[in-house]
Amino acid sequence: MVTEEKTRARSGGVVAVVAILLAAVNLRLAVTSVGPVLAEIRDGLGMSGTVAGLLTSLPVVCFALFGFTAPRLARRFGAAAVVAAGLVVLALGLTIRPYAGSPPLFILLSGVALAGIAVVNVLLPMIVKERFAGRAGVLTGLYSLSLNLGAAAAAGATVPLTGALGDDWRLGLAAWAVVAVLAVPPWLALSRDHTPAPPTGRAAPPPLRVVREPVAWALAVYFGMQSTSAYVMIGWLPQIYRDAGISASTAGVLFAVTSFLGVPLGFLVTTYAGRVRSQSLIALGLGVAGIFGYGGLWLDPAAAPWLWAVLLGVANCAFPLVLTMITLRGRTPASVVRLSAFGQGIGYLIAIPGPILVGVLHDASGGWRVPLALMVALTIPQIIGGAQAGRDRQV
Repeated sequence: MVTEEKTRARSGGVVAVVAILLAAVNLRLAVTSVGPVLAEIRDGLGMSGTVAGLLTSLPVVCFALFGFTAPRLARRFGAAAVVAAGLVVLALGLTIRPYAGSPPLFILLSGVALAGIAVVNVLLPMIVKERFAGRAGVLTGLYSLSLNLGAAAAAGATVPLTGALGDDWRLGLAAWAVVAVLAVPPWLALSRDHTPAPPTGRAAPPPLRVVREPVAWALAVYFGMQSTSAYVMIGWLPQIYRDAGISASTAGVLFAVTSFLGVPLGFLVTTYAGRVRSQSLIALGLGVAGIFGYGGLWLDPAAAPWLWAVLLGVANCAFPLVLTMITLRGRTPASVVRLSAFGQGIGYLIAIPGPILVGVLHDASGGWRVPLALMVALTIPQIIGGAQAGRDRQV
């Protein structure tokens, strides 16, 4: 009997790992698959430049707004069931949006897909805490790795996929829904373990008021600042290199180096972070790399472009680090999901104006030095927030 129970538990652990990694692969597909065929989307839908620009800020808006709903849904239906539903919503959005007949409908259906991602974003740290509390750093590293690989695959394969499907950009975008569908079955299997919450508040402990917790605000600031940096890189880094006289192809490779470096480094950072009591020094080190990376671009993007790319790639590891810290700072799975919803929700709200402000400052100043000086300055609150969030404490 004991052996049978151990076998069942081991099997359930394998299913949970597979489910987490498959869900993580989907967390950026709806975002990174659009850019490579944006010109075709604009031509096909008659989309203006202003509306196309809205697409770049839509993810952070949706992640902020819909992420707040995840804890309540998880309490009522179970986290695994909500993740499964989120993946179904994502698949529906990815399938239908390419066939929208107008830009507003395309934006709306993109929001549907992103809403599905938002709840999964928030709940994965809770699942990791609940099922792998002693290996949170390793599991967070693995799902960050999967997230980055999925994002890179969608960015790199959408154009070839479109070509293979008869040069139909609609099919090229819709095909990514298959990845979301494949992730649903293991989550349905995990959802069978859910026990409904007690119907009365008396039977359960009062919910954590994270808004009163300094660590929650520190996590939100750190998440917001690193998200600002990440989306500024996604939106503007290749253009910064090109405006410095670097060829378009080389600028693309430099951006790829910055993006892909976070895959192996992110895993190493999260694995180490899960083994130490405080992550404050790690946050400091990543912030210093960001200061030197943005500072180098401010000085001269063409002076040492590969060095700046590597430094910014190191700085990008702040994303898997903050996911790890969210998992570690919560004492229970319930507190983790509240910290996750608050930190990601407020954090994404903080990040919304960043990429837009960088563009405004570039247009106003006629160059990149003022926007890059802003990015150097914003790294300071990121370091402070990371130092506070990384302290050895739980709520």
